[in-house]
Amino acid sequence: MAYYNWILAFHVMSFISWMAALFYLPRLFVYHREHADNAGFLEVVSIQEYKLLKYIAVPAMWATILSGAAMLWLNPALFQSGGWIHLKLTAVAFLFAYQISLARLHTILKKDPHYKSGKFFRLYNEVPTLLMIVIVIMVVVKPF
Repeated sequence: MAYYNWILAFHVMSFISWMAALFYLPRLFVYHREHADNAGFLEVVSIQEYKLLKYIAVPAMWATILSGAAMLWLNPALFQSGGWIHLKLTAVAFLFAYQISLARLHTILKKDPHYKSGKFFRLYNEVPTLLMIVIVIMVVVKPF
């Protein structure tokens, strides 16, 4: 348990980095879609999407998941601390699935820059915000 607070600090920093990537990547998809006829722009934004996904989102996601798992392993009593931890973990699972969907959308947009609409990606961009709200409320307030 001596390292628990260090792991917790790393977990929070990883989560912040992961959320930043999940907030920005769909915004890049909006630009990708709305400038689908500008080949030069698409080349640049595709590189940005790739780098954000592979070099920030994926490592931050794994750092968050692994540090969270380490905290649960060190303190398994968290599972008996209330329903909040189960809802939090469910929301994290949805974030994981959301990131997989972003990787899929990146692949689709590279092949078909006219896929979906800018409005779709703007709405899709709200998903991680809602999940983050649930996660933070569960961790801080522990309402049940």
